[in-house]
Amino acid sequence: MNATRVNAVARADLRQLRESKDFWVPLSIIALFMFVVVPAVMLYVISTVQDPTLLAKLVDVVGRLPEPLRVRLAGAPPEVQASYTLAVYFFAPLVTLVPLTISSSISANTFVGERERGSGEFLAHSPASTVDIYLGKLIAALIPGYFTAVGGLVVYSAVVNLVVSTRTDGVLFPTGNWWVFMLWVMPPLLALAVALIVSISSRVTSGAAAQQASSLIALPIVILAYAVSEKSLFGSAWPAWIVGAIAWGGAAFAIWRGATTLDRERLLGIGS
Repeated sequence: MNATRVNAVARADLRQLRESKDFWVPLSIIALFMFVVVPAVMLYVISTVQDPTLLAKLVDVVGRLPEPLRVRLAGAPPEVQASYTLAVYFFAPLVTLVPLTISSSISANTFVGERERGSGEFLAHSPASTVDIYLGKLIAALIPGYFTAVGGLVVYSAVVNLVVSTRTDGVLFPTGNWWVFMLWVMPPLLALAVALIVSISSRVTSGAAAQQASSLIALPIVILAYAVSEKSLFGSAWPAWIVGAIAWGGAAFAIWRGATTLDRERLLGIGS
């Protein structure tokens, strides 16, 4: 592996992505809508509920929170407690789905996009090795996803803390278990999905086929992340530690496999 050549491939892809406003502008709007508009409206509506029957149901929802967090929220009104619970629960699919949507859209068009644009031949005959090319493409697809995840966490936390946490006597978002999920579980899940999609993009012959395959890979990843977050965010964090360790191992294997099986014939569209 040559780090300089890996960096050159990644920078070329990121530069091309930055110049493709018709690609990243819609995705940016979707991310803004999902991380800001929808949460703000939902949390505000729930935090202002006054119906007694609905409030009783909201109190039952709050009972799912871990005991230490319930104690800290005990002084807040039931509707505020429920809003905070929703904030913790609602962000789990978002922080995986939105970055994965962005990275999978990029990775699905890595190699097949090169062939469709007619630039695969130049890439195949470049001095970079196939490992350098694969890793460069992988990094270029992962950076926007990780950037979206970090930015989404910051923006979503600001929304929750402005709309809800100001009425909870200083109980801020994110909670402690959220950091385990964000730093240990989400990164390898995203890397695993992107590594698989980049490998598929090097094998298929059309962008449509690559997009379909990426959807089939992304769906189980989102479901797994949702299940892990439900167990860890409302209870013990040990499921997140276990799944994260398995995901790191799976991501490492997928990256190694993809990097070592790529050949130049596939870049030209004549491999199998």
